[in-house]
Amino acid sequence: MQANPKSISILLADDDKDDQLLTRDALEESLVRSTLDIVDDGVELLEYLKAEGRFAGRDANERPDLILLDLNMPRMDGRQALAAIKADPDLRRIPVVILTTSKAEEDMLKSYDLGAASYLSKPVTFDGLVELMKTLGRYWVEFVELPGKQHKF
Repeated sequence: MQANPKSISILLADDDKDDQLLTRDALEESLVRSTLDIVDDGVELLEYLKAEGRFAGRDANERPDLILLDLNMPRMDGRQALAAIKADPDLRRIPVVILTTSKAEEDMLKSYDLGAASYLSKPVTFDGLVELMKTLGRYWVEFVELPGKQHKF
């Protein structure tokens, strides 16, 4: 069986530096062909997507294939950021996967109501996170049809 040459660009929004590092390491360990950019909160997430603020030099047409979004962040939390993304006609097609420590049903229901593609609880071990990244990567790279780079969101 030949390896899948497709790659996925992921944008992680999480304020916890340890979780950022663990996610990056787990993604590398999972061998999923990907690029990972990281922002610290919902404000930075929207600035990144719109190429504003410290991301002003970025090409706003270069969208991530997938956003991994933590719910509990300062300034603008994941719920607010998700609502803003899904309300914006230029951004709403980007799949957003909630990756959080919250197991509260209210958070899960609200996330799906706001348009999240999936709701995942952060594993408690690094091996669990690696396995999650393998599964997540395989799903989004091998099975899901994402708009090609030639399609403007």
